[in-house]
Order: sequence, then structure tokens, then C-alpha cells
Amino acid sequence: MKRKELIVNGLLVLAWSIVSAAGIVPQEKVESATPISTMSPPEGNMTFIDGVTWCVARPGVPQEDLQNALDWACGQGAADCTPLQPGGHCYQPDTLLSHASYAFNIFYQQNGNSDIACNFGGAGTIIKRDPSFGSCKFLASETSAASALILRSMRMMICAAFLTLLQLRVS
Repeated sequence: MKRKELIVNGLLVLAWSIVSAAGIVPQEKVESATPISTMSPPEGNMTFIDGVTWCVARPGVPQEDLQNALDWACGQGAADCTPLQPGGHCYQPDTLLSHASYAFNIFYQQNGNSDIACNFGGAGTIIKRDPSFGSCKFLASETSAASALILRSMRMMICAAFLTLLQLRVS
């Protein structure tokens, strides 16, 4: 009986570690975080053209509007603009249109690929041709949707395993 308890407790600890690492259990951050409104509801109109879409900066938009939208996407919009920094894999070409396109697409992919997530005050447009170039790869809607589905499935399997272990412990 003692050995069975040790095994079950060990499995519970292992399962809990896996569940925590997979991000299923919310972990408290040291610094406080203020929620940021993305103004991009998940119920937005999903725009999938042939299954894959990207959001890029619209050519011809005034530079000031593009810069404001880029600043918002990388700031309040919480897009990861690290690759746009000097030395980053999307820094070159060092143009406002190129940098805005990358940032807009990151925001768009992170916010459900909805039409409104590619608006940027009229500075963004949805395309169906991959804008990736050289070492700068733009995340695609199909890729992000597939990744989310795989992650969700993995989390469900881990939760099921954890619940099974809890049942073993109770019985």
C-alpha cells in the first residue's frame, strides 16, 4: 500500500509539473500587468482566403499614419517587434512600410485574424500572398490556427491524464 501511494504521489507531481509547464495553470507574475484592450473582439469577421491570410501595411498611406500605427502595434497592441530591431531578422529593409507590415501581421495573427485586427485606421490590408522575404518569415493564419489547435489538444490530453491520476489517488 505504501509503495502504491508513493507511485501515485510521484505521478501527481510529474503531471502537475507538465500541466504547469504547458501553461494550463495560471502562474502569478512578479510584476503586475494591466490588461490592454486590443479593440479586436474574437467574434470579429474571420477572413480566410484560400485558408491563409496575412495583414500588411497598405502602400500609399501617409508616413505619419504608418508610424502611428506601427508605434501602436508594437506598444499598446503588444506585437513582438523584436525582429524589427537593428540586427533582427526582419530589420532589413529598414523601411517604414516593411516594418509596419511585419508588426501589423503579428498583431493580426495574435488577435484572431479578424478584419478589425488588420484595420490600423485604414493603414492595414489583408492579402493572400506570403509577404515573407529572405530570413524574415511572416506568421500565416493557417499556421497559427493549426498551432493553436495542436496546443489545445495537448492541453486537453494533459488535463485528462491529470484527472485520471487524481481519480487513482482518491480510490
